[in-house]
Amino acid sequence: MIQTFSSTIRRKEMDAVLTCMVDEKIGPGELNARLIQTAKEFFSCAGAVALRTPAAALKYALKALSLEAGSGVMLSALAPSWQCAVVEELGYQPVVLDVQPETALVSAETVSQGIQNGGRALVLRESLGILPDFEGILALGVPVIEDISQSAGGIVPQAAEGDAKAQEQKKEAPSEQEGAEAAKAEVKGKKAGSFGVYAICSLEERDVITAGGGALLMAAGRRDWPVLKALSENISSIEMLPDINAALATVQIKEFARNEARRKEIYALFNRSVMTGKNKCFVRDVELNSTIWSFPIALNSGFKDVKAYAQKKDIEVRLAFEDSIIAAKEEELGSACKNAKALALRTASFPLYPRLNRSQIEKISKVLVTLP
Repeated sequence: MIQTFSSTIRRKEMDAVLTCMVDEKIGPGELNARLIQTAKEFFSCAGAVALRTPAAALKYALKALSLEAGSGVMLSALAPSWQCAVVEELGYQPVVLDVQPETALVSAETVSQGIQNGGRALVLRESLGILPDFEGILALGVPVIEDISQSAGGIVPQAAEGDAKAQEQKKEAPSEQEGAEAAKAEVKGKKAGSFGVYAICSLEERDVITAGGGALLMAAGRRDWPVLKALSENISSIEMLPDINAALATVQIKEFARNEARRKEIYALFNRSVMTGKNKCFVRDVELNSTIWSFPIALNSGFKDVKAYAQKKDIEVRLAFEDSIIAAKEEELGSACKNAKALALRTASFPLYPRLNRSQIEKISKVLVTLP
C-alpha cells in the first residue's frame, strides 16, 4: 500500500538524530539553538523560538500581540481544529471565516467581513502550500499571524510586484524540466512567513518540514522580535523543542530545496494526469510561489468512491481537511462556511513525496486519470 504521507528521512537525517542520541543530549539545548539559527537564515526572519507543539507556538504568538480579553481572532474554517481550541483557551473569541473554492484560502473580502464581526487579529492558514492575497489582506490593518506549516519555502517574487509581463509569463504552465530548473534557481522575493507580524511553522509528521513533532515561532521584523524574545525568556524547558527533534528539523530545512525540486517534478506529472479527467487541482503558481504539500484535488464525485477505487490499486487516499475546524464543527458552521464545508467533504490528498519511486508514480498517475 502506498501511504498518503511519508516523511523523507535519508541518511543525513538519520545521522543527525543518531549523533544526538550518542551524545546523550536529547533535551532542549545546543541543537535547539542551531535549529533557530538555521530557521532565521532560511526564512529571513529577525528571531525565532523552537517549541514542542504548534499549539504552544500559536499561544505565544497571540500573547505577543497583547489583544484585549475577549477579542475576536479570525481563523480559516479549513485551519486545523487545535487552532480554535488555543484561541478559546486564551479567552478570545474564534471568528471562523469561509474560504475561496479555487484556492482553499481566506480572501481579503472574507477577512473584511470578519473584522466587521469583531475580528481583531488573523491567523492566516496557507492551506495546501498556496499563498494568499497578502497585499489585500494586509491592507485591512489587522495583525496577522501566518501559519506556514504547508507553505514553508513559498516565495512572492519581485517580478510579481511590478513587472506585468513577467507575471503573465510566470502563470503559464511550465514544462517538467522548466519546473525543476525554477526550483533550483535562486528566486528573489519575499518568503512565506515574512508577511505577518509572527509566523508559526508546524514540524509535525505530515507538515512540509518535519521534526516528528514541534513548531517554529518566528518574528519577521526587528521591531516585533523583542516582544517575542521577552516572552521566550520565560518559557519553561518542557515547552522547548528537544534536541533530538531539532536535529531532524535542521537537516530537513537544509534539504528543503532538494526535496521541493523532486516534489515539483512529481506534481507536474500528476497534474497532467488530472487534466485529462473530470476532477481538478487548486489554483496555484507551481513555478514559484506555492509549495508542494501532498497532491490535493477537488473531487467531482464522492470521496468514499474515490477512496475505495484507489485502495483497490493499493493507494491510500485521505481527506485533506479531515482535522479542520469545519470538520469538527460542521453543524455549527456549515451554513456560514459553505465553501469550506464542500471542500472538507471532497478534497482528497493523494501521495506525493520525494521517496516515491518510478513505478509508484506511474501507478498513481494511472489512477488519477481513471478516477470515478
